[in-house]
Amino acid sequence: MPSIAELGARAKAASRVLATASTAEKDAALLAAADLLIERVDDVLAANAEDVEREQAAGASATVLDRLRLTPARVEGMAGGLRQVAALPDPVGEVGAGWTRPNGLRISTVRVPLGVVAIIYENRPNVTSDAFGLCLKSGNAAFLRGSSGAIRSNVAIAGVLREALAKSGLPEDALVLVEDTSREAAVEFMRQREHVDCLIPRGGPSLIRSILDNATVPYVIDGDGNCHVYVDAAADLDMAAEIVANAKTQRPSVCNAAETLLVHRAVADRFLPQVAPRLEGVELVGDEATRGVLGEDRVAPATEHDWAQEFLALKLAIRVVDGLDEAIDHIARYGTGHSEAIVTTDLRAADRFTTEVDAAAVLVNASTRFVDGEQFGFGAEIGISTQKLHARGPMGLRQLTTEKYVVRGEGQIRT
Repeated sequence: MPSIAELGARAKAASRVLATASTAEKDAALLAAADLLIERVDDVLAANAEDVEREQAAGASATVLDRLRLTPARVEGMAGGLRQVAALPDPVGEVGAGWTRPNGLRISTVRVPLGVVAIIYENRPNVTSDAFGLCLKSGNAAFLRGSSGAIRSNVAIAGVLREALAKSGLPEDALVLVEDTSREAAVEFMRQREHVDCLIPRGGPSLIRSILDNATVPYVIDGDGNCHVYVDAAADLDMAAEIVANAKTQRPSVCNAAETLLVHRAVADRFLPQVAPRLEGVELVGDEATRGVLGEDRVAPATEHDWAQEFLALKLAIRVVDGLDEAIDHIARYGTGHSEAIVTTDLRAADRFTTEVDAAAVLVNASTRFVDGEQFGFGAEIGISTQKLHARGPMGLRQLTTEKYVVRGEGQIRT
């Protein structure tokens, strides 16, 4: 098995070719990869079934298994994501600002690839395809390291994608998958300063902690999603019930699902009994006011840990607040900077919320589930950044490029 450094060197060499590849060449490879995924769906599903069976036998949770499991529809979605990315405008070569200095120098900014984008991720085999697609279209080599739980799936998907690259005349090493899933290999992967231009982790708190402790390459954190929905005194309660139910139950195992519901005290007596039937099957924990309205049999006491927890499951924390100030304070204390929503018909309340809440995405009268690269029109996303430097929010093509200054002169020298 090649060393991590050898694999990184191969990705770096491929990145130099990709940086000059035309949009037509990249799009052709993406479409070929999409077609080949559909053609080889049985092989991909067979490999995935082995992963699911092994993880199920090892006692993996329902959330882990849901993220790991592929279906014909999910593979079709992966292929569709590649086609969507192919249809998007290519950011590489885009000329931004331009100006001329008094000495005649003409300065402009041009968008260029990052180079080698390394992604380390847990049991989500669809990330293999999504990361490949976005990296390729933005002119970057994808250097991938998945988890042991999804290794057969990842190897199968990567094999299909590499075959499509070769058929399209681009270097197979535009996608390099690390098959060593040991912890030692993961740490070495995070330290490939010679070869990696940006590292993006996709996983839970333990992976993020490992990045913070071990990485020596530049990284963008795809952090936890402790997301809130605040139902204001001026909310349309029917709309609020729809939004809360969707944000919590549409797919609870993902980072943009709501984990805490905040309700203005003025509408709590009416809204909580209205929304509770929409949350059938959801474990509820809450403060004393919530338990007083919905009953102690339906709502268990919320702990300090619950307010700060990303459940990634059918569990919701509920708190009754005295107003917008208390809601914003609660989010500031417990939020993770991912996605926060307000339901209100009060324009001033909405404006205050969007201005004062510090998060990658703030929504007014819409479900947190919309904070997603595809829903934003970016195509398949590579992650949702919860930090503030370089990229914030869903990371699509543009966030996988940077700017280069191009300066044109006619012999000017500095005196």
